[in-house]
Amino acid sequence: MLALQLDHHIKEEARMKYLNAQVILPDALVKELQTYVQGEYIYVPVEQKQQKRWGEVSGYRQELKQRNQQIKEEYQNGISMECLSEKYCLSVYAVRKIIYQK
Repeated sequence: MLALQLDHHIKEEARMKYLNAQVILPDALVKELQTYVQGEYIYVPVEQKQQKRWGEVSGYRQELKQRNQQIKEEYQNGISMECLSEKYCLSVYAVRKIIYQK
């Protein structure tokens, strides 16, 4: 059930918004665009300086940061990498990378 909810959430996030150019752009700009493309979809990327990093919009980046911090603390408190790997459904290699990352 959780997998279905996650799949639905991912599809919702991936859906692009459709905006009518004639509603949001000046007429002169619409006419200029029509010399290149008519009746098609175009993608306007976010400026590099305004672009958010992966996981920032959904909050998943912060969740992973908290999980990784918890893994580090539990390891420092004596819990083995094997136990942490089972608890968090990660490989021992992934747990090791989290523990030793700077």
